[in-house]
Amino acid sequence: MTTRFKLTYSTMFDPPPEVDAHFDAALTSIRGHLGAEHPMLIGGVDQRAPRQFAVKSPIDTRVVLGQFQAGEDVHARAAVAAAARAFPAWAATPWQDRVRVLRRAVGLIEERVFFIGAALALEVGKNRMEALGEAQETADLIAYYCGEMERNDGYVRPMARDPLPGFVSENRSVMRSYGPWLVIAPFNFPLALAGGPAGAALVTGNTVVCKAASATPWSGRLLADAFRDAGVPEGVFNFVTGPGGSLGEALIRDTGVAGVTFTGSFGVGMHLYRTFAAGRWPRPCIAEMGGKNAAIVSRHANLSDAAIGIARSAFGLSGQKCSACSRVYVEHTVFNDFVAALHAVTTKIGVGDPTLRENWMGPVIDAAAVARYEDAVAQIRGLRDEAGIVHGGQRVDHGDLAHGHYCAPTIARAPASHPLWQTELFAPFVLVAPVESIDEALALANAGDYGLTAGFYGSADETEDFFERIEAGVCYANRPQGATTGAWPGYQPFGGWKGSGSTGRAGGSLYYVAQYLREQSQTRVRRS
Repeated sequence: MTTRFKLTYSTMFDPPPEVDAHFDAALTSIRGHLGAEHPMLIGGVDQRAPRQFAVKSPIDTRVVLGQFQAGEDVHARAAVAAAARAFPAWAATPWQDRVRVLRRAVGLIEERVFFIGAALALEVGKNRMEALGEAQETADLIAYYCGEMERNDGYVRPMARDPLPGFVSENRSVMRSYGPWLVIAPFNFPLALAGGPAGAALVTGNTVVCKAASATPWSGRLLADAFRDAGVPEGVFNFVTGPGGSLGEALIRDTGVAGVTFTGSFGVGMHLYRTFAAGRWPRPCIAEMGGKNAAIVSRHANLSDAAIGIARSAFGLSGQKCSACSRVYVEHTVFNDFVAALHAVTTKIGVGDPTLRENWMGPVIDAAAVARYEDAVAQIRGLRDEAGIVHGGQRVDHGDLAHGHYCAPTIARAPASHPLWQTELFAPFVLVAPVESIDEALALANAGDYGLTAGFYGSADETEDFFERIEAGVCYANRPQGATTGAWPGYQPFGGWKGSGSTGRAGGSLYYVAQYLREQSQTRVRRS
């Protein structure tokens, strides 16, 4: 990057000019790599499947990014077997040596951050700063987990000695790795939510099988290259691509998998959770399963900050973040003023090819996402009384944009009882409603099954009450950089409550790495 600019999701809104220059150069370079075939990586060897599938850019579906392997059951078994063979030696490697290898991978990701960022922009449809942010976040996540191993001295701690006359009884707690660990990455953060969990699993001595989302496998292969080039031994990190219903299910059902980290929908996450609990013994399942994230605006709020922060969280990455703000409760005395401010901010959003500097919002990922968006709009248009589209509500399909999956950022009103208030859409669609009090807003915000992120705008006293009562794992107050989005490793731990998470431990936090370890009590006795 640059020595004076630290990129996080909070600082990405005013980058120095050299960031854009480097990104433009990387974008030009990466366009020369489009259409290539990309193998899987199993046991340190590039592997091809009998069939391949084409991945097209959501920016312009005429652009084929690459040909990827349609992995099958046999590839799932081979990847888990390779990880099992590599596990004993990697687990026995001193943790300091594992840290050194992974820090080399961090360095390679940072060296390649603009190339990887350009790939993410084309593959996911992120704007340039969101794409660069994800690439840098991946490096920071792995580095943070390396630091946690160092800060905890490899998770080996002495315990009290037994008071045995004539004997010395030394006790200690040792955290030990599990074995082959499955990482299933989502389409929206295909690098960070593969690299972060993989980094935690690897630094603790587990081996990894990583499955990419079929919509976004390119960045996963770039991650595999970084690990291999850093010197991660053969079989320690394996990368596979293919359908979730066949390849993914084969990985989930493989009893050689010791644990899993998953990011995705509630339905799939609960399927994994139940599957991993139902074998010969329960296996760990770290599942992050989405959100329906609320922001609350008090009559004491700075409405300008609230409008900017909510727009950034509702429409960043076209609303395709599990942390996206999709519902807003506003005290009725300032409701009209807030909606006017949010409308004013939203009208200034540039929608189009997100690799261009002037466009802040790009496409949604595919036609199914467009269909969800259009269905939500139709539901609102079918309502009466205190409902309607405040802004947006249509496809953006003029000119070349007709070849991508573009939707207008949409603000809508609906009765608080409408199902859309509880349905995760993963689209640029936010509902707003007036409330009589902050108490009512908190009750509505806490009423759903999810509990990932939440935001608040109001006075200092109200803020403390919000933090005390909100049922969410990641909470922000008075933040124009993002009402519900923008967590960064080491700054804001990221994890959900209730239906949004399975463990109560957050990524990029003090407690995350220990989830990839199991405790062993060791007692050594000798006569004195």
